[in-house]
Amino acid sequence: MATKEATVAELTKEFESSSAIVLTEYRGLTVTQLKELRRSIGESANYAVAKNTLAKIAANNAGIEGLDDDFTGPTAIAFVKGEVVDAAKALRDFAKDNPNLVIKAGYFDGAVLTAEDVDKLANLESREMLLGKLAGAFKASLFGAAYMFTAPAAKAVRTVEALREKQESAN
Repeated sequence: MATKEATVAELTKEFESSSAIVLTEYRGLTVTQLKELRRSIGESANYAVAKNTLAKIAANNAGIEGLDDDFTGPTAIAFVKGEVVDAAKALRDFAKDNPNLVIKAGYFDGAVLTAEDVDKLANLESREMLLGKLAGAFKASLFGAAYMFTAPAAKAVRTVEALREKQESAN
């Protein structure tokens, strides 16, 4: 009994400290494939196999509701600690290569996600990529502004130079 309570407490802590979770069914995956999956997720998530009853209790203790129906069959949970998009991509890509891994549902930002929602999340660009694009757009805007401010001065210099040359040729 004490071990079940400790497991629920540990799972509750995992649910509370995660930025998102993804429920998967791992039936048919070998131990080697599970190790490969954990390695592919990397630092962005912890992947844990849990008893459905204990996981349900822990999720409810953490304030996560709406997943009770998804805690069926052999369930493993990806507790996302890092970038949600990266973890979703890693799970989706692994599932493509290993059809025995089935993404069942997820929970992100207070909302229950379907398997399709998790796939849509995986198709988003990573935070770093979006920040890079934003920086590029800012750089282009700044270059355009700098050109706009220097163009009148450059045009004035060319006009003065043309007038000076015209004046010299007239003399």
